[in-house]
Amino acid sequence: MTLRIACQMDPVERIDIRGDSTFAILLEAQRRRHDIFYYTPPNLALHGGRLMARGHSLQVEDKIGAHYELSHPRVEDLAAWDVVLLRQDPPFDMAYITTTHLLERIHPKTLVVNDPAHVRNAPEKVFVLDFLDIMPPTLITRSLDDVQAFRRQHRDIIVKPLYGNGGASVFRIGPEDTNLASLVELFQTVFREPFMVQEYRPEVRQGDKRIILVDGKVAGAINRVPAKEETRSNLHVGGTAHPVHLSERDEEICARLGPELRRRGLLFTGIDVIGRYLTEINVTSPTGIRQVKAFGGADIAAMIWDAIEAKVAAMRPRG
Repeated sequence: MTLRIACQMDPVERIDIRGDSTFAILLEAQRRRHDIFYYTPPNLALHGGRLMARGHSLQVEDKIGAHYELSHPRVEDLAAWDVVLLRQDPPFDMAYITTTHLLERIHPKTLVVNDPAHVRNAPEKVFVLDFLDIMPPTLITRSLDDVQAFRRQHRDIIVKPLYGNGGASVFRIGPEDTNLASLVELFQTVFREPFMVQEYRPEVRQGDKRIILVDGKVAGAINRVPAKEETRSNLHVGGTAHPVHLSERDEEICARLGPELRRRGLLFTGIDVIGRYLTEINVTSPTGIRQVKAFGGADIAAMIWDAIEAKVAAMRPRG
């Protein structure tokens, strides 16, 4: 099956292909001889009810410094394409939310992966709140009094933006740290929305598991271990990836989430697990699939395309 694929992503020239999941997905699409059209979010427009994108044909090569080639600049009606990959990174701001509203106009006739309405309704640190019983103690607030009471109860805490990504602006505040009031004041100034406070889990020193699910089923996992001088385990800020096997608890968490992810059309997701606790559900632009394959795990990009092709085939009229 040959498909016409449009990819909405961040500028292709800026990506780090060594760990970029979107790049791995595009490599596999090209290997399957799918036609790839690339555009960035600012080049999306609704004109007379038609969702148009200004972009280029894209070819990719797994070669650092020469990983892409653009050709045939043009404007395309996305309703005429089989699949749109919604693959831009957060921040999950109004610009991001607006693209989901626009893409919702063509889905599901044109399959958008992940489903734009459910991406909009499932930001990483909000969707996860549906599963509070398997999360560490968590508070969403803008109130200093609330945060102070939470620290008195749990002593060692993490404070982070509700719509951040990549470990940006994540702080650990211990029981004797005198910076808590100043940090909350800073968050109140910088962010208009509430922020997240969680009990610090010391198990993170042994790693923060990123588990990849494809259409609600476990596809692979890596363990992200923070640097010695860091609290954060994100690969963007110096965490290192290691192979890992899933525990019985990990499997229980995935079995709990899988049906809901599938019901929402969240075909490609990445969940984060520290010790026995679920901490995030990543639905916008999850990473980790290149590392899983590098450690001898599954080819998750191929699994994603198998799932996409099956969905497109199911939608096509039988002739």
